[in-house]
Amino acid sequence: MANIPQNLRYTQEHEWIRVEGNEAFVGITDYAQSELGEIVFVDVDSVGESFAQGEVFGSVEAVKTVSDLNMPVSGEVLEFNESLNDEPEKVNNDPYGEGWMIKISVADPAELDNLLDAEGYKAHIG
Repeated sequence: MANIPQNLRYTQEHEWIRVEGNEAFVGITDYAQSELGEIVFVDVDSVGESFAQGEVFGSVEAVKTVSDLNMPVSGEVLEFNESLNDEPEKVNNDPYGEGWMIKISVADPAELDNLLDAEGYKAHIG
């Protein structure tokens, strides 16, 4: 069974978000990385750009496929986890820790209510 931390919120597209004040960290779930397989590249060149909830902010490339990354909530991309340029496998090894992808400023905290909690995400992935 995939690791699904209780303290995060989740999208139906398998991103997670961890809010800290007005900022938040975003990545892909343990389930998503296990389905994708070995991550070989994380493509995010959207630092400084703002996105609406659900818009694509980048992509993640695995050996067999490329998958879009969607914003869990509206906001501006403040930072990309540069360590993923040299070590994309951090997404496989520690998706909720060192494998985070972007840090954002949250434009509308109310949008978090549209996301799944851990129990809802567990039900979503079956």
